[in-house]
Amino acid sequence: MIVNEDRFFLSHRKDIALAAQKNGWEVKIFCKDTGQRQDVEALGLEMVELPINPTGTNLKEELRTLRFLYNLYRKDKPDVVHHVGLKNILWGGIAAKLAKIKGVVNAVSGLGVLFSGEDYSLETKLVLEAMRFANNRKSVALIFQNQEDKQLFIERHIALPEQCEYIKGSGVNLDEYVYTPEPEIPPVKVILTARMVREKGIDTLIEAAESLRNEMEGKVVFQLCGGLHNNPTGYKAEELEKLCDGKYIQWLGHRNDVRELLMQSHIVTLPSYYREGLPKSLIEACAIGRPIITTLNYGCKDTVDDGKNGFLITPRDASALADKLRILINDKQLRIQMGMNGRKKAEAEFSVAEVVKKHLEIYRKLS
Repeated sequence: MIVNEDRFFLSHRKDIALAAQKNGWEVKIFCKDTGQRQDVEALGLEMVELPINPTGTNLKEELRTLRFLYNLYRKDKPDVVHHVGLKNILWGGIAAKLAKIKGVVNAVSGLGVLFSGEDYSLETKLVLEAMRFANNRKSVALIFQNQEDKQLFIERHIALPEQCEYIKGSGVNLDEYVYTPEPEIPPVKVILTARMVREKGIDTLIEAAESLRNEMEGKVVFQLCGGLHNNPTGYKAEELEKLCDGKYIQWLGHRNDVRELLMQSHIVTLPSYYREGLPKSLIEACAIGRPIITTLNYGCKDTVDDGKNGFLITPRDASALADKLRILINDKQLRIQMGMNGRKKAEAEFSVAEVVKKHLEIYRKLS
């Protein structure tokens, strides 16, 4: 399994890896070590450092990643390789084809900024051609988290319809993320959990919060939960510290207790205009029973039935976000009802057990 970073593996893919191991597969994880290697190895999984710059564009670095994966596949001759994320799909797919690996799983967990906009850049067009080359063979399965990404790959002839699988997100453990009544003690907490990059709609949330300050300060706290990222559109610490006053608007930084923070919250929002796969933070919010305000953006909209377990708004519309926040802040019973509806949606659509089952079926089919 080839993943950008150890922390992403732990939050999004560990259940699949552990289930594969339990079912007789020898599993190796290749990812960048951000300091959580011991957590991966504590699960009984072997982890190897992957030379990758997840957001880099330096050609020398990129070719080093390609060369590493090609040499790895020729040496280990794995029965199945599972690439997670666009960069790993790109270089891993080429390496697997050149090394004649039999089974390849390419998991598209969102298309990000590369595929934003209607006119593709030269870089995007080259990536499309490279992925088309890599996927043009038997025993390649592509997993999509939303139908729009799947349709794009088919229309652009990057994949054939029979190669494509649709699995709605990474799943959530419904036994760990249990329905939890909202806290009775004020203030009302509105939380966003995401990497601190602009496309997650952080500016939109801050603008909405500021527009509500006169009527909501002292009654509401807005929390931004997430670490800094070396993405070109990532915030710097001093920017966030300037935008957040530490009281009404708080930046919590990277946290390992996100589940507990969600349980202590009243409302979850992600006003993203990033081309998401299916945001895990939102399916976790569903499972815990929190109303959600998110956008009509790809991936995000699949987590909310508008008016039932939350609200959908137009991306970058701070005024609409403020309006929906006001409704939920002022209506406790609506928050509770939407939260219960969210839990039902999680049970029906987002169980990690079903996600794991589908992945193991794909592995078996390719091996």
